[in-house]
Amino acid sequence: MDMTVVLEQAVELFVHELGDNLAGVYLHGSLAMGCFNPAKSDVDLLLVVHQTCSKEQWKRLAKQIIAFQDNLLSGRGLELSAVLASGIRNFVYPPPFEFHYSDFHREKYIADENYFCGGFGDPDLAAHYTVIYHRGRTLYGTPVREMFRPIDRTYVVQALLHDVSEAVQEINKSPMYYTLNLCRVLYYLQEGVVSSKQEGGKWGLHTLPPEYRPILEHALREYAGANDASVIESAGLVRFAEYMLGEITHAVEGGASTGLER
Repeated sequence: MDMTVVLEQAVELFVHELGDNLAGVYLHGSLAMGCFNPAKSDVDLLLVVHQTCSKEQWKRLAKQIIAFQDNLLSGRGLELSAVLASGIRNFVYPPPFEFHYSDFHREKYIADENYFCGGFGDPDLAAHYTVIYHRGRTLYGTPVREMFRPIDRTYVVQALLHDVSEAVQEINKSPMYYTLNLCRVLYYLQEGVVSSKQEGGKWGLHTLPPEYRPILEHALREYAGANDASVIESAGLVRFAEYMLGEITHAVEGGASTGLER
């Protein structure tokens, strides 16, 4: 499926359901940064609304998204949060969200008509706002640079650390995700660059000790969708995660990057 068509039809769905309350639809993640893999990548979106909606309206939107995905998408689906425009203007950490949908929540929305995800804070949104500001695309409504502003680096760092805090315990369950995400976090901390997971992994190939090259190459091949019969030992993945978290801690304590002045 042509992803341009998918995005256009997704925006039509959001406009139909939310009407004048919809202030903007923004693309971030791999599709915005040119490294989208239809078999593995989510379509990452952020919806911004002027006023809060009822839970019933959000649950109705979840049903419409499920039907939309069943008709149009293969592989991974949409992952989106909806936030208030006032919450972007008056930033607090962790940023609150009105509604969230992803493949992780899909079956819960299907199985339980009363299920609803929203109404609390999500640290990841600080990182999403940053990616949107620097690398995102406006699909509908207010342009990115009019809706968003740079987030204080302290909050971005908190969000990134939150995302990789369980890397040692979890890397063997999701080796590609944690390997590339650890690189992306360290890349930001050391050089102030907002990158994709793929870009972070490629940076790691040229920057990290050579002993970790097989792990990084394996993760990048998997991210690109290549068949790879090689096996990375679990102990090696744990050592890599421990090393990366040590480097990340050192970068945070040393204030390695002055942030995103560029």
